[in-house]
Amino acid sequence: MTKEITIGMIAHVDAGKTTLSEALLYQTGTIRKLGRVDNGDAFLDSDQLEKKRGITIFSHQAHLEYDDTLITLLDTPGHVDFASQTEQVLRVLDYAILVISATDGIKGYTKTLWQLLAKNKIPTFVFVNKMDADTADGKTILKQLQKELSPGCFALTDFDGNLLSLDKLNYEELAMQDDDALLEYLDQGRLSDSHIQAMIQQRRLFPCCFGSALKLQGIDALLVAIAKWTQSKAFGDEFAARVFKISHDDRGERLTWVRVMGGMLKAKTELLPDQKANQLRIYNGGRFNIVNSVKAGQTCAIAGLTATYPGQGLGSLQDDTQTIMQPVLSYAIDLKENDVHRCLKAMQTLADEDPQLNVAWNEQLQEIQVQIMGTVQLEILQQQLAERFGLDVDFVEGGILYRETITAPIEGVGHFEPLRHYAEAHLKLEPLKRGTGMQYASDCSVDVLNKNWQHQIITSLEQSSPKGVLIGAPLIDVKVTLVGGRAHVKHTEGGDFRQAASRALRQGLMMLKAQNQCLLLEPWYRFRLTVPDKQVGRALNDLQRMHGKVDPIDQTNQSGQLIGRTVLTGLAPVAQLRDYATVLRGYTHGQGQLECLVDGYRPCHNAENLIEQTNYVPTADLKNTPDSVFCAHGAGYPVKWDQVPNTMHCDYYCDFMHNN
Repeated sequence: MTKEITIGMIAHVDAGKTTLSEALLYQTGTIRKLGRVDNGDAFLDSDQLEKKRGITIFSHQAHLEYDDTLITLLDTPGHVDFASQTEQVLRVLDYAILVISATDGIKGYTKTLWQLLAKNKIPTFVFVNKMDADTADGKTILKQLQKELSPGCFALTDFDGNLLSLDKLNYEELAMQDDDALLEYLDQGRLSDSHIQAMIQQRRLFPCCFGSALKLQGIDALLVAIAKWTQSKAFGDEFAARVFKISHDDRGERLTWVRVMGGMLKAKTELLPDQKANQLRIYNGGRFNIVNSVKAGQTCAIAGLTATYPGQGLGSLQDDTQTIMQPVLSYAIDLKENDVHRCLKAMQTLADEDPQLNVAWNEQLQEIQVQIMGTVQLEILQQQLAERFGLDVDFVEGGILYRETITAPIEGVGHFEPLRHYAEAHLKLEPLKRGTGMQYASDCSVDVLNKNWQHQIITSLEQSSPKGVLIGAPLIDVKVTLVGGRAHVKHTEGGDFRQAASRALRQGLMMLKAQNQCLLLEPWYRFRLTVPDKQVGRALNDLQRMHGKVDPIDQTNQSGQLIGRTVLTGLAPVAQLRDYATVLRGYTHGQGQLECLVDGYRPCHNAENLIEQTNYVPTADLKNTPDSVFCAHGAGYPVKWDQVPNTMHCDYYCDFMHNN
């Protein structure tokens, strides 16, 4: 029986990920000639921008077969600026191959990728590339993998890429990663292949192969490992699919890339209201075949859908759109002589492919605004607008994308009762762990509000983008739970609870603000700063001035290649560090290097000044008002947020509110 699996190729930029993909395709006979990323003829880097820049910008698909194993290979972008696209691909993988450069070791973004793989529970093979380099040290790299990624990392090959025989595996070391495995080892003196397979599937073991993709060293061993140690996923009979990418072909046809996760997808099937799968394409690099059906486990591109988006679930699957990798920089577009409507339409097309761009028209400033991860992404956007849409534009640096959260629980109340309308909603707001995002739930009895009203409230909250009350920045890391409320048998309509819920959330935030329990957050970079030894003092002073937090210098990381230079690592606010590369080049005469990776949100270093400068007045934000509307003598009247507790129709539901 043929085994079918989908594997993603994941790596830090310049680790040799696409070169490894080429080697796998060549070694299995899928391609007859090895392409090179730097030559612009790689099989999977088919986009013209990728050929020009020599990097992978978009995810691509290829197929290969080895030893009765059919592999769908998804090559992902390696640059951190395109990490959100990589994150979307992870949701449809059975396994991943994490490529690490033997000359660079584990870099900051490698650890981020490892965390994303863990979050998505993706079993992972590791390929240590560039072992042909003079500075490559396999023993050191393996120890680093076991220390910084997982003690379950174990070598399947020697450091020249030759597959180790099973009797040379250290079964005792493998068994230490699992209690059941340890019992089997103590009883049998080794581990069964099926047990090792299961431990790889459960992310307790991570097979590591060493080699050189460019010289085809270790490629056969990696293929043998994939064929031997992977397992096919079981799928149900009910149709289900996950969208992981949106693109447009050379003719402008919109394509929805999906992996079928259950049942079968047939051409002409209506997947969304009035939208059919007009055409099913199976891509292999830049070429495709049109098919009539796609079975569970396979991936394809669908032509004919206009309302799809990455992370969307089709059929029986729920949406999964929340991403950890979020943009932190805001830019405005300098239109030059271009028509604003034409430019906005082009940007909306690009945002359709990458929703993280968050393209918006600012009516007040009369400008198009876009959110990005970094300068490389900005350069790509500029080239895309020029080559795909014939638009010559510039980008004007904007601000930092701040966020807001809370530090204590509260029960917010919203009441909406203009004449012939009625709804009251009570929401419990609770702080969540940083990086969790927004969560919505209901803990309300159907005797208080029927399921229909509860569903409408939760849906309206999920579809909203709640703003904080400090500077009006998006709210994150808060759990919002519906705990109670009231409807009227005759006068309550669907939109009433949308109004009540929105006001309840804002009213709770205003109460927390009055208690100094609202917190302004800003994005921080994890940096790796390499400077000549003579300039370490200057660098440390700069980092201190920028509110940076420098790690103790780890002498074990001061490689022999860095004689006369020192590596400083730590954290610093994006707002402070975003322009430091230019300053660094100046005082080190080009010898300094700065690598930055967004490391989430932390309390803002200058919150008071920023709040004062922004001068956001939440009560004046009428679209997000915290006030309520009550009714008396046949007419509705407004009640200020701080007076709502004295006027509300239902008592508080949370015990901690009764104790205040």
